[in-house]
Amino acid sequence: MLANRTVTDTESDAKPCLPSGVQRHLGQQLRDAYAPIETAKTPDAFLALIEKLEAALTARGQAVEPEFRAGLLAALPSLRAFALSLTNNAARADDLVQDTILRAWQNQHRFQPGTNLNAWLFTILRNAFYSEQRKRMREVQDEDGSYAARLFTAPDQGHRLDVQDLRAGLAKLPPDQREALILVGAEGLSYEEVAGICGVAIGTIKSRVNRARNRLAELLGYGDDDLTGDRMMQSAMGEGV
Repeated sequence: MLANRTVTDTESDAKPCLPSGVQRHLGQQLRDAYAPIETAKTPDAFLALIEKLEAALTARGQAVEPEFRAGLLAALPSLRAFALSLTNNAARADDLVQDTILRAWQNQHRFQPGTNLNAWLFTILRNAFYSEQRKRMREVQDEDGSYAARLFTAPDQGHRLDVQDLRAGLAKLPPDQREALILVGAEGLSYEEVAGICGVAIGTIKSRVNRARNRLAELLGYGDDDLTGDRMMQSAMGEGV
């Protein structure tokens, strides 16, 4: 009789990777879902906070690092999108981004120039989120993804419904799988960078992304026949019905 043991992320993968065409299709859907946020106007509160921090630094006679400031400003839309994927709550997401701005500004001396600033900022945001989670006794539930599905809209009706379905599906994924899929699929980070953000092995991130893609495909109604047949491949590539 085999002894009981903990099943790891890699060991628990029961399904193979989705066909490359399906992966590209889901990846494009993820990018489309987050595009409205990443192209939206940056909230004034974020800009005001950076101005206050810059003024405080100048008042102490310290020079502002232009490249760091510019990189931080450029990263704000992606930070907001990632925060929303973690919290499913717009107000909490904005609070989380402001907390990330403050922590990043205070610790900018720890950032190594030449490395990925976005990945460093995502790490700060993620750590802040889980620190907050541990302090909360109760969490507002969004089990059916109804709130998350309303966070994003798209110009046309059909596309909007597709985005809503995707958001509802993402909300049903385990948090560790969802964040890995968002960082790889929507933000375009490498497996190595995401592994560093999450503090796990690269193989674990690959496993989480694979499982998230499979589960998301199921939630979106892609059956086994669809995933292996010509019809799904044509749909994934935008060539068929």
